Order: sequence, then structure tokens, then C-alpha cells
Amino acid sequence: MISRTLLIAQPCHLKFRDGQLVAEYSRVRGQEDMPDKTAPLEDLGCVVLEHPQVSITHVLLARMMEHNVALIACDEKMMPVGMFLNLDGHTLQSERFRAQVEASEPLKKQLWQQTISAKIRNQGAVLKHWGGEHQFLMERARMVKSGDSNNEEAHCSYYYWQRLFPPAWDFYRRRDGAPPNNLLNYGYAVIRATTARALSGSGLLPTLGIFHRNRYNAFCLADDIMEPYRPFVDQVVRGIIQKTSAIEPMMQEHKLALLQVLQTDVVIDEQKSPLQVAIQRTAASLARCYLGEQRKILYPSFQE
Repeated sequence: MISRTLLIAQPCHLKFRDGQLVAEYSRVRGQEDMPDKTAPLEDLGCVVLEHPQVSITHVLLARMMEHNVALIACDEKMMPVGMFLNLDGHTLQSERFRAQVEASEPLKKQLWQQTISAKIRNQGAVLKHWGGEHQFLMERARMVKSGDSNNEEAHCSYYYWQRLFPPAWDFYRRRDGAPPNNLLNYGYAVIRATTARALSGSGLLPTLGIFHRNRYNAFCLADDIMEPYRPFVDQVVRGIIQKTSAIEPMMQEHKLALLQVLQTDVVIDEQKSPLQVAIQRTAASLARCYLGEQRKILYPSFQE
């Protein structure tokens, strides 16, 4: 099932009524006559709270968690800074937590190898789409060793970022760097929240990563699993700057384009699927790997 992503970009009061999220404007000066807007909670996958004058009831928060809706909060610059997820996403959660915690090092190294190989292949596909030199990445994707012990991710990342954007942008990938880093950060935050939601829904603990182990990071596993999905955001961002260089501050149309990445058609397990559904399939396949039911994570590739 494809879930909706909502961007709340206007002042409003959010509440719960009859199984639905309700955006109420009667308390907003100058918008008192605006009719309420509603969305069934069962249809939602992610809600982005962008405007600083958005208020929300505790009841709605609880109901959103019951429906495994990921809630993203933005700062004064309208950039995502945090997310809120449920604590009970699967009926067999305890069993899956245990399998995740007890996963062997060889298994985790194999899973990380698959993850990095998939990421590099997708980076190569993005370069190919924009006429860049991509064969190097395709070759290196086949050379990733267990646990990425030869650090192909770092080598390929440098190669990739040097070639993705036109030379005039003089781009350097850094979270607090110059545009289009702002667009990348926004898109990655959406993918991260969606991945954490899918992991929780598959009965896994988003905190306990395969590779990432930052003691201050509550979403290490989400950061691991989203790696092959980052190039799909990169593709959208590259398309945006192909049309305009006016991306600071980020326009509403750019945010909507980045939110729509979740509806992008991809190929996963030889089937076409929206990216959002692919993330759910990836999370479910990871759970089966932890349980010993299979040895390979399902990751997507670009649709030809």
C-alpha cells in the first residue's frame, strides 16, 4: 500500500477526529473562515511539520503512532531536525529484536557488503542518466568486500560527487555546506524517516545498526539501510538544478518534488514498485535475514 506524505506548511491546529487528522484554521488570525482539511490516518505514512505556528494535540500524536505514521519536525529554516516514531510496530517485535541483537558479525558484514554494493550501483546509474562517466562505479560495485573492508564506499563517493553536478557549482558534499546541500539534506531526511518507519513496522529496532554505531544516534539502522536509496534523492536534486540555480532559500515546489521521491518507480526483486513500497520490502527482507530465513537484502535499482 502506498501511503501519503503530508507537508504542513501553513499555520494551523492539528487534531484527531473520527479516525482522521484534522487541520483546523479557526484559531489562526486571518484564516478563521477557512474550512477544515482532513486526511485518514490509515492513508498516511509521513507528516512533515514545517510552519512554526503549527500546534498538535496529544491524542493525535498517540493515534499517529498507533498507525505507524512518521512525524518530522522542522526548524526555523524549514529544514527537518527530528522525527517521532512508534514503539510497538510489529506483533513479533520481541522475537525480531532478539534476532537483531544476536546477529553474528559475519552476517552483518555480508549485509553491509550488499548495502554498499547496491548504493554504488545506484550512484553509477545516476551518473549514467546525466551523461557522466559511470563505468568506474559499476566495476567497483562488484569489488566491494565483506564489511566493505576495502572502503569502496568512500572512494566511490569522492568519484561520484566530483561528477554529479556541473563544474560551475564547485560542489562539496557536506551537511552544512553550500547549495545544493540544502536540497540533499531535505530529501535524505524524508528517506530516513520513511526507512525508520518501515524498520519499525517490520519489528526491528532502528537504533541498532549494521555498520553505524554512533552512541548519540537513535536511528543507526535507518542510516544503514537508506544508503542505496540516497541516489534517488540525488537524481531529483540534479533534475532541479538542471532547471534553476535559485535554490536558496528552498522553494515550496522543490520541497514537494523531494517529497514525491517516495512515489518514484523503481525495480526491486525484478518487479516495478514505488520507492516507498520498496523501502518496506527492504525492511521486511532485512528482518528475514536476521531470522535466518534468507541471506540477501532486497534493494532497488533505477527503472530503465
